[in-house]
Amino acid sequence: MKIKFFLLCLISIIFIFLASCSTKIARKSELVIFPSPPDTTRIQYLTSIRSSIDITGGRSWFVRMIMGEEKDYPIQKPYGISVVKNKIYICDTKLPGLEIIDLGKKTFDNFTPGGRGVLKLPINCFVDENYILYVADVDRKDIVVFDKNNEFLTSFGNGVIEKPTDVFAYKDKIYVADIKGGKIHVFSKDDYSLIKSFPDADTSEAEYLHQPTNIYIKDDYLYVTDFGEFNIKVYDIDGKYIKSISSYGNGIGQLVRPKGIALDKDNNLYVVDAAFENVQIFNPEGQVLMFFGGSYKGEGYMYMPAKVAIDYENLDYFRDYVDPAFDLKFLIFVTNQFGPDKITIYGFVEPKKVH
Repeated sequence: MKIKFFLLCLISIIFIFLASCSTKIARKSELVIFPSPPDTTRIQYLTSIRSSIDITGGRSWFVRMIMGEEKDYPIQKPYGISVVKNKIYICDTKLPGLEIIDLGKKTFDNFTPGGRGVLKLPINCFVDENYILYVADVDRKDIVVFDKNNEFLTSFGNGVIEKPTDVFAYKDKIYVADIKGGKIHVFSKDDYSLIKSFPDADTSEAEYLHQPTNIYIKDDYLYVTDFGEFNIKVYDIDGKYIKSISSYGNGIGQLVRPKGIALDKDNNLYVVDAAFENVQIFNPEGQVLMFFGGSYKGEGYMYMPAKVAIDYENLDYFRDYVDPAFDLKFLIFVTNQFGPDKITIYGFVEPKKVH
């Protein structure tokens, strides 16, 4: 009896151990770097996420023998992405809903809420430091809000927003890009009431927004992708126009189909261009520094990219992918609406100093 009990305990321990063991996140590939030599490398492609197996690592042979193969859930057509602490939130327009990845727990969940929180065409999302999730839903014509447990809290903006394409919570306000209305709507974070909409300008004025799609706020400045004028417009958080960055064209530093934007700690601006299928980097003065990506020809390249996110908190999960010649400074996530590599992860790197 004691031997039988011991064997059962041993099997249980082995089962739990093997069930918890998984390979590291995603896959390792050939070295892809930007810019190409002899220029100094600044960006290294690290890995990509295609489906749930890339996160969970799949079941061990022992667990497969008992429970069978683990079901693999693909990322289908991602657009928006938000990275907060060790979690990644991905707006998947084909789901429709979000994929939520927990890097620490190595979990991958499809989030498709029902009832009052049902999502129809979630295009972009924002998650604050308390894990409050704001989702811009084009078909609902409002912003849907969920708490840290992914329970529906409220929705707002219906009747004001004509076609929401992005949302960003900053301090005590929530900013929403309205591509059809040509406005940035500002709502109270306390009661979700409308505070103001801007710009109040006509088509002849520089601050006029033709088709605002994506927004990003840093240091009290609001950056807006104006898809209709092929540039990035900058305002202060009160709506005062500051300047525009880039212009239409096929030259380096110009844009054709600008989409997602983000800023790093040095206030360098990262702009996704779905036509060039790359990300261009501009310095705070609006001068182009470099670009990376390019039309898909294998891992490390892009296929209809949509959104970019910069992350300084999760470097340890991806250090194994960094070439030994480089030091990893931060991560860059890019969503691809088509192709196999739906979430492409790059590292901003610096060459190691030779002592």
